[in-house]
Amino acid sequence: MSEAARKTVLGIVLILAIGAGIGWMYGRPETGLLIAAVACLLWQIRQLLSFERALRTGDFDDFRHGEGIWEQMFSRFQFERDRAVRRKKEYRGLLREIRKSTNAMPDGAVILDADNEIVGCNRAAKELAGLRRKKDRGQRVDNILRDPELTRLLLANDYTATINMASPVGHGGWLNCRVVPYGADQKLLLMRDVTDRMRLSKMRRDFVANASHELRSPLTVISGYLDTLAEAEDMPAGWIKPVMQMQAQANRMKMILGELLQLSRLEAAGPASLDDTIDVVQLLERSKQAFEGHAHVAAIGVLAESAARLRGNQSEIETVVVNLLSNAVRHTPRDGTITLAWRSGAKGADLIVTDTGEGIDAEFIPRLTERFFRVDKGRSRDDGGTGLGLAIVKHVLVRHDADLVVSSEPGRGSTFRCRFPADRVVDVPIAEVS
Repeated sequence: MSEAARKTVLGIVLILAIGAGIGWMYGRPETGLLIAAVACLLWQIRQLLSFERALRTGDFDDFRHGEGIWEQMFSRFQFERDRAVRRKKEYRGLLREIRKSTNAMPDGAVILDADNEIVGCNRAAKELAGLRRKKDRGQRVDNILRDPELTRLLLANDYTATINMASPVGHGGWLNCRVVPYGADQKLLLMRDVTDRMRLSKMRRDFVANASHELRSPLTVISGYLDTLAEAEDMPAGWIKPVMQMQAQANRMKMILGELLQLSRLEAAGPASLDDTIDVVQLLERSKQAFEGHAHVAAIGVLAESAARLRGNQSEIETVVVNLLSNAVRHTPRDGTITLAWRSGAKGADLIVTDTGEGIDAEFIPRLTERFFRVDKGRSRDDGGTGLGLAIVKHVLVRHDADLVVSSEPGRGSTFRCRFPADRVVDVPIAEVS
């Protein structure tokens, strides 16, 4: 108990004792005690009303001096109020600095609450997405920026994912969006202008597609003359080997052009349809039979742990299987094994190609899906690889909302896992053998 509180209590006790003593002198001690208690109560009520008036008017002159409990309460209140005022000024200053710094950012930033309602945004968000800080506050951001990809990003709560969406303010503009955690029950929507990057990407795709188309015609003519030369009975012996080599390189060029055109089509296409279903187990069996029986091909097995079907484009999924199986065959010795597996669960399904081949160094795994990238350039070229197979696999999987996960260890083989989401999997119960 503080000194002021002790003095107040002792004062009240003393007044009550004096009142009881005076009453005792008149033969009515209880009356004297009651009068003294009422007097103490009235005094405290008066002080309480004065303190309430001081709080209401801000005039604390009656409480600025003295050592009573009410003066102590005023001092504590004044200290807390002054500290609150200082903190409020500091908070406002900090808020101004944060607003200045966010307004200086070239990227748009939108603060969202747990319901994806706009709490605030910076100047760049207004320029990039047309948001208005005051008018749009409290509105759901997906009601203003209407894009299905953005809605899925907000619902996914995946802070590593990014999406590209058309800019709502600029014709032909593009924004790259991602969501990061921000404070308690809030998140930050970051938007970056990627219009130039998207235009360059489109120019690259168009150039590759156009160049591939233009090169196919002269290549067809060259291949035709080479085939004619190869079939000529009077061709000199010294020309036989060079013509065969030219034929092989022309066929290789045809294959490269075909895969480049396929890549261009995949990049320009949207998500694969959900209307068609694929019997993956049958597809794996058919791919296995296509490779079996060839010289220097390792043993191929199919592990069907599920009868589930896959929603998507059958020819494209077959391309994925053939490319992954072709890579496994190319890098697995004759005495090795290759396994094609299909399994499904509550979170989706996995198509897995595992081999016991030479494996891949960890430093090369992130680059496997780059165009024309080869871990062993010399061997891949001799074996007929173009360096485009895994790039095609990646783009097909993107169209099917899937991911490619590669794990490998040099000398012990590799595993290529294609992970499909649950909405692309149709469960089919495995028939029981009677």
